[in-house]
Amino acid sequence: MNKSFQKISSFILAGLVLLSTVSFTVEKHYCGRILVDIAIFSEAKGCGMETMDHNSDQNEMIKKSCCKDEIIVVEGQDDLKISLDKIDVPQQVFLVAFVSSYFDFFNLPDKNNVIFKKYSPPDLVVDFHVLHEVFLI
Repeated sequence: MNKSFQKISSFILAGLVLLSTVSFTVEKHYCGRILVDIAIFSEAKGCGMETMDHNSDQNEMIKKSCCKDEIIVVEGQDDLKISLDKIDVPQQVFLVAFVSSYFDFFNLPDKNNVIFKKYSPPDLVVDFHVLHEVFLI
């Protein structure tokens, strides 16, 4: 339960960070008051009325176009991008030294590291502690 909750929450947070940093554009094309096309990441297709020439030789009056384009730009965050150009040389040296010492601090030796696995000590001929009468009290 705890592992699955941790995995689900990490995926949700990763998706949230990804969605907050992505920027995109939504473009809408209206012909009069009717929405004709919506496009995300591209240009909206027109209805064909915006290409007509409203200026004719017989009529000097210029008609107002009935088409309207609405563009919505959603900017993502740029605060999450850290560049090494903004960190000066002493800070870079400290960062490298700190990270290497931090990982070496938690580097634990292997428990199964036995050099002399098949070595048996020699038989005890004389017990030197008893012979020299040296005892720990």
